Amino acid sequence: MGSAEELTPAVELRGFTKRYAGRCVVNDLHLAVQRGQIVGYLGRNGAGKSTTIKALMGFLDSWEGEVRVLGLDPRTQATEIKALVGYVPENAALYEQLTVAEHVLLVARLFALDAVVARTRAESLLAGFDLLDRVDARIGSLSKGMRQKLLITSALLHAPKVLFLDEPLSGLDAHAAVLVKKLLRAMADRGMTIFYSSHALDVVQQVCDRIIILDEGKVVAAGSYDELARTNGARNLEGLFTQLTDRGDEESRLAHILQGLS
Repeated sequence: MGSAEELTPAVELRGFTKRYAGRCVVNDLHLAVQRGQIVGYLGRNGAGKSTTIKALMGFLDSWEGEVRVLGLDPRTQATEIKALVGYVPENAALYEQLTVAEHVLLVARLFALDAVVARTRAESLLAGFDLLDRVDARIGSLSKGMRQKLLITSALLHAPKVLFLDEPLSGLDAHAAVLVKKLLRAMADRGMTIFYSSHALDVVQQVCDRIIILDEGKVVAAGSYDELARTNGARNLEGLFTQLTDRGDEESRLAHILQGLS
């Protein structure tokens, strides 16, 4: 039997509800993510995915219900949570004038990492992502793919227990994307919990142990891909996602667009 800490879900939401200007964007959300899982968190634009991650990271100031990350409450323990998690946002603002080395040093100091540990990890990550020869390059000169590799390096530098990812493969070439997918699997096998939000459904199908589909702020499906496919008779995740989140108006919207272009 595992310890109480091991048995506590890495991520847990109970009745999580968030409203903006009276509009409910997430409604009575219940979910638990066990440690060492890779969970795909899917939904159409505006479904509530980013709002959920912001709450888990302690970026929101109010909501209804209970939210926990590693047993900690983001309302009152956001600083403690940030020390234990990694985060790769979809659109990250980086200090353009810093070099790669300066950025990594800044991240290491923010997490109060031992200098030797930080150097060893940074060299391993940067070498693995083919960035060692760019350590003196300013971030402003990097390609989109190189910036993404730097973001992933920064998120992993302090060996987080939970990793929140929002479109982590954005800008990566095919080889780098394969590397990241294999890395995520290896990190999960070592006990890291990975909360993976993406519109790349084929990738989610490949790498995630469990999939949660959100529609209009509510969970409409949760389980492994095989379980969901059997239940819904879908041939792939794209078909399943479309089936569960279809508004029934795609054809009319397509016709409207085409009419405007004629």
